[in-house]
Amino acid sequence: MFVLQHIDCEPAAAYGDELRARDIAFEDVCLYAGDPLPELREVGALIVMGGPMGTSDESQHPWLRPEKELISRAVQNNVPYWGVCLGAQLLAASLGGAVAPGPAPEVGVLSIELTAAAASDPVFAGAPARFEALQWHGDTWELPAGAVRLASSGQYPEQAFVFKRAYGLQFHLEVDAGLVTDWGDVSAYAESLAQLRGDEALPALIDAVSNAQAEMVGLARSLFGRWLDRVAVVRSPVAET
Repeated sequence: MFVLQHIDCEPAAAYGDELRARDIAFEDVCLYAGDPLPELREVGALIVMGGPMGTSDESQHPWLRPEKELISRAVQNNVPYWGVCLGAQLLAASLGGAVAPGPAPEVGVLSIELTAAAASDPVFAGAPARFEALQWHGDTWELPAGAVRLASSGQYPEQAFVFKRAYGLQFHLEVDAGLVTDWGDVSAYAESLAQLRGDEALPALIDAVSNAQAEMVGLARSLFGRWLDRVAVVRSPVAET
């Protein structure tokens, strides 16, 4: 299992904690640091995290093109996929869905609502019909052909979808206040947040995440655990006796 990272402050976070709790081995691929992409034959499952770049920023980040090619080939070959924020946008783009700026940036701990289709989905069935999640994005996607929408928000209809064994989540459940504090140390993140919400936006956002993180992280691990059990079918190793 590989975790594709686009910036050092957006790791697998709670998803990685769930893998470690299950003793499931995974390898971080730090694309921003020049790590090579794995070959498709090596990939048992892909977890693709967020980042400040857009899906089409290939001139600044030349690894985006081969990354999208790998994602497309993996998903079409039924490889399990879990994409978050940019990882969800890359999934949509790799499947032919247009990715473009939304009506306005969506930032804050905000409400997500599941669609009717989520009630019969192996990952989202049983999750709360409405929950809070961290949003920090300005782009959205066109739902790819053959994909099923699983979640929406008032501002952005596309919040989560599934295609075959691939899941894309626009929102962040996996982060805690400490990680959001780290995001505030990234100039691109801090500047965009200040432009959108003012100079006091970061402390307010950290407080909001701190208040919601127990529920968010718990739901992150619950959803991801169901993906591991029911979609990726990755089990913890059996202890030798």
